[in-house]
Amino acid sequence: SGELVDKDGQLHEKLMDVPRKSRGMIFFDSSGGSAYVGLALASLIRLRGLKVVGVVAGECSSAALMPFAACQERYVTPHTSLLFHPIRWQSEEQVRLEEAAEWARHFKIMEADHDELLMRMFDCPMEVIRVWNNPGRFVSGQELVAAGLAKMVDLFSGDVWSQIAKIRAAQ
Repeated sequence: SGELVDKDGQLHEKLMDVPRKSRGMIFFDSSGGSAYVGLALASLIRLRGLKVVGVVAGECSSAALMPFAACQERYVTPHTSLLFHPIRWQSEEQVRLEEAAEWARHFKIMEADHDELLMRMFDCPMEVIRVWNNPGRFVSGQELVAAGLAKMVDLFSGDVWSQIAKIRAAQ
């Protein structure tokens, strides 16, 4: 919940505190934040072999897409919103021209790398990510389900675990 920020290591700690290969559920409601934090959380989920069910309870946008995509199973509601967009760089620091040029070079590479990672983790064609990312687009829960990237849960059909059990049984 909330913004993924560099100074808040609590999310990393929580993923490190659970035993490797653990099963669990993560609820997402985040407008995003640092692309590095999103990448780190996704990396921890994958590198630690966590069997995570991701459920978007509200919004899952920007940097929060990365850990959501890393989940083994993904669920959304009809009311879910997900904002896909190119990586944005901003700095409150005064930087020299050479450093700004290096940041621009780095972000171009990082943006392509993140698009590739999202494509691989969502297991979808790159064209899906490109269309949603450029120039940036809010995607609904229904659209994510229609693209085959998540399954739908209903706010009025009991708890999420029982709905997931029904979905799994029907497969």
